[in-house]
Amino acid sequence: MTDAPAVAIVGMSGRFPGARDVAGFWANLRDGVCSIADFGEEELLADGVPADELRHPGYVPSKGFLADADRFEHELFGFGAAEARALDPQLRQLLETAWSALEDAGHDPRAAPDRTGVYVGGEPSDHALAAQLDPGLRARLGPLQVRMFTDREFMAGWLSYRLNLTGPSMTVQTACSTSLATVHMAVQALLLSECDLALAGGVSIDSPYRRGYLYEPGGIFSPDGRCRPFDEKAAGTVGGNGVGLVVLKRLEDALADGDAIHAVVRGTALSNDGAGRVGFTAPGVDGQTTAIVEAWAAAGLEPANAQFLEAHGTGTDLGDRIEVAAAAAAFAGASGCAIGSVKSNVGHLNAAAGVTGLIKAALMLRHRTMVPTVNVTRPHPDLDLDSTPFHLLTTTTEWAPPATGPRLAGVSSLGIGGTNVHVVLSEPPAPAPAPGQGGPPLVLPLSARTPAQLATAAGRLAEALRAPGAPSPADVAHTLATGRAALDARAYVVATTLDEAAAALEALAARGEATGGGGSALGDAWVRGGNVAWPQAGGRRVHLPAYPFAGEHHGALTVGAPPPPEPEQPQDMRTAVTELFLTTLDLPGREDLTRTYFAVGGDSLTAVFLVGELRDRFGLEAPIELFLEELPLEELISRVLSDPDDDPLGALLDELES
Repeated sequence: MTDAPAVAIVGMSGRFPGARDVAGFWANLRDGVCSIADFGEEELLADGVPADELRHPGYVPSKGFLADADRFEHELFGFGAAEARALDPQLRQLLETAWSALEDAGHDPRAAPDRTGVYVGGEPSDHALAAQLDPGLRARLGPLQVRMFTDREFMAGWLSYRLNLTGPSMTVQTACSTSLATVHMAVQALLLSECDLALAGGVSIDSPYRRGYLYEPGGIFSPDGRCRPFDEKAAGTVGGNGVGLVVLKRLEDALADGDAIHAVVRGTALSNDGAGRVGFTAPGVDGQTTAIVEAWAAAGLEPANAQFLEAHGTGTDLGDRIEVAAAAAAFAGASGCAIGSVKSNVGHLNAAAGVTGLIKAALMLRHRTMVPTVNVTRPHPDLDLDSTPFHLLTTTTEWAPPATGPRLAGVSSLGIGGTNVHVVLSEPPAPAPAPGQGGPPLVLPLSARTPAQLATAAGRLAEALRAPGAPSPADVAHTLATGRAALDARAYVVATTLDEAAAALEALAARGEATGGGGSALGDAWVRGGNVAWPQAGGRRVHLPAYPFAGEHHGALTVGAPPPPEPEQPQDMRTAVTELFLTTLDLPGREDLTRTYFAVGGDSLTAVFLVGELRDRFGLEAPIELFLEELPLEELISRVLSDPDDDPLGALLDELES
């Protein structure tokens, strides 16, 4: 095996058409499921598609649809409800996916290691454009705040800020190859020691609502709502929405720390076609070949040793022909190499497409199983696959070990504008033997934001512990104690074996109460809300079910939609202003009015929003400095409602300014 430096994928998380998590995604891939949705006319009309557009003869009512893409558990990330509605749905999904990815890597999302880098990218979205065109929103939040909440330029910064990640933080944009380009940049940063852990990937949600598209002969989109890469019936691609992130760590560090590894990144490379193509949107052969060859050279491996290529594979005539020609040149000498494209399953996820293919290939390596490209029957004759190293997979098959060396795969992603990325993956190294069961009883702590989510988390963990290949109780206890955030609703169970743990968790899930266990002083302190120093029992970080998000629907702005009607205001001014504060800060009741602004989760951006709302809706001028005082909310509201001349802080500031 090569001695070239490598990077481990220690965590993965994603949300894809037909799958709310990576486990569901793998089940769909393994079972050969096409998750591209076909919508009915009533669904499309209800989601705002104009009737005259639906009547167009070329309208195709299909998309890789991401369910619940407008939901967001804003409280977990310190956003108020009004801020959550302003946030681009892409950022909402990216934040929750980053949380889950860090958990999958065995890290507390609120206490990630120092020097954790962030490399992400996204799509232009309908919400972001509509926000810029919404004068009411701009008046309430201010142009800068609207831009910060909606512009993809700030995606990486928000992740670093809300999760306190102190490594490099970069938003990357290379069109369709964006998310695989982020992986290349994160790998380079790790190998140069610019960071010690990195989040990399992308998101694409043009709109969270049901949408189709207009087919145009000669265009890139499919006439029938299906994507058939490399097939004789291939006629174009289908758009889709999704989000995916991987957590990367230098392989030597991951092995030293005993991390669970999904797959290993052996080499990466990035190139551009320059002017060597027929047009700006067209791909080029030489640039793609260069990226592949350089990636395998960086890995210290021969492309001829590859057993699988996850191609960009859009199902377009020109794109597929050029990609096969470029890959055939790079993989010359290989034999029996399978080729596939995840776009047949979920559609083209644009800025998230590359990382989606990477996650697919990593799952195949981890499960030692090759999964099919769906909707295909026979390779397109123009591709002449028989004269290349490749064959098209149409069934799920065991990935047999090669005669020498590990299982190896390549992943390609190509962007409009000419940026090509290739990543070389190998199967994960065999893990060290897990400690046996038995021994002293272990405490398995759980927490969530609400009791209902706690019950859900307990049920999911019980299911995972009953699955084949479940980790040892010691590793489970260690991961739960050190790799999860301490939230308000808490419980624990005590067990010595996986069966005992699963049974206790199932009972906890059935009760649905934020209690559990018994017989552990540390566990009881945990349930009471204490900061517990869990004993170090020699466990390792392992992959366990992530946090069960349960955020509400926040909707999304749509270009051309009429502005929402202004809510009726109560006659009493104090009642109206109080209601504004309660709603904006997402407070359940008036008892919170005895707490200070920052104690209930307020921040500077929300203060700017409130100042604008007070001015526009009530004609009240509230100095921003008022929110910085340690005042109970009820007193702050009284000061807002008082005569400006009675405001000593405002008077003092006026005097200083003069």
